[in-house]
Amino acid sequence: MSQSPGPGTDNAASAALAQARAAAQASRRTESERILAGIGLVILAVACFATLDTATKYSTLAVPVLMGVWFRYAFQAVATTLVLLPLRGTALLRTQHPRYQALRGALLLGSSLFAFLSLRYMPLAEFTSIVLIAPLVITLLAATTLKEQVSPLRWTLVAGGFIGTLVILRPGGGSFSWAVLLPLGLVLTNAWFQVLTSKLAQTENPLTMHFYTGWVGTLLASVAVPFAWTALPSWEWWALLCLMGFMGTVGHFMLILAYQRAPASTLTPYLYAQIAFAMLGGWLIFSHVPDRFSLIGMAMIAVCGAAGAWLTVRERRVPIEPAES
Repeated sequence: MSQSPGPGTDNAASAALAQARAAAQASRRTESERILAGIGLVILAVACFATLDTATKYSTLAVPVLMGVWFRYAFQAVATTLVLLPLRGTALLRTQHPRYQALRGALLLGSSLFAFLSLRYMPLAEFTSIVLIAPLVITLLAATTLKEQVSPLRWTLVAGGFIGTLVILRPGGGSFSWAVLLPLGLVLTNAWFQVLTSKLAQTENPLTMHFYTGWVGTLLASVAVPFAWTALPSWEWWALLCLMGFMGTVGHFMLILAYQRAPASTLTPYLYAQIAFAMLGGWLIFSHVPDRFSLIGMAMIAVCGAAGAWLTVRERRVPIEPAES
């Protein structure tokens, strides 16, 4: 004859259920906190990149482009080595694709050269908006070179982003000049950089990739920098170069920490906060405020670019890195 469960059994079951619910709530709370921390880190990272671009634009008043690029990479390479090598030892140097690592570093160096030249001639906010169409260019590369299937929604976002770019550039207008084409060179090199990053991310440690990127850029720039080296007028310019290197290095580390805490699909749209920081830097340092048409173009690029980047990382499950100098 079976016995019905007693009060003690009911109390034990209720206690176990309550504990399970509490554990689930604590887990959700922890996950939410990690995601919020990731979002905060991404916003701080793009603030660092906007500060880097602002300092880069100012540095072009007295520092030769090649000299500025070399110092920016040398600072990052040395700082990265001092931080990461003691933590990871020789494991930091292990890579299955040294040629791709070298190519990736060369592509980012090319992007930086285009960025320095662009910032010499262009306002910050307009420059930042144009380079952030890189995820849309990745769609074109995927369709034309990798033969990937592209949805109608993606083509719509690409068209919207490029229309926004034309609104900013205004070909045929009085403000159009050859210099506004420089960011497009940055977009192209950065898009190939992102495609290669996506391929390497399947087998390579992101810290190893970051290490090689800094040193490849430094070594390549070192070949040309003796021809561009010049004495700077005062120590303040050296301090500005150190600020550029520091902001680039810290920004990349914050991105790495952010992507360790939250999915790339959640974080990627927040990269477009860099446009707002660039507008702020342009206003504070150079007293520049974008006109109405530029603001419309920026809004179109931000919406289409953020949506396109979000779709990219949802489908490929890899982060998109911002294009910075």
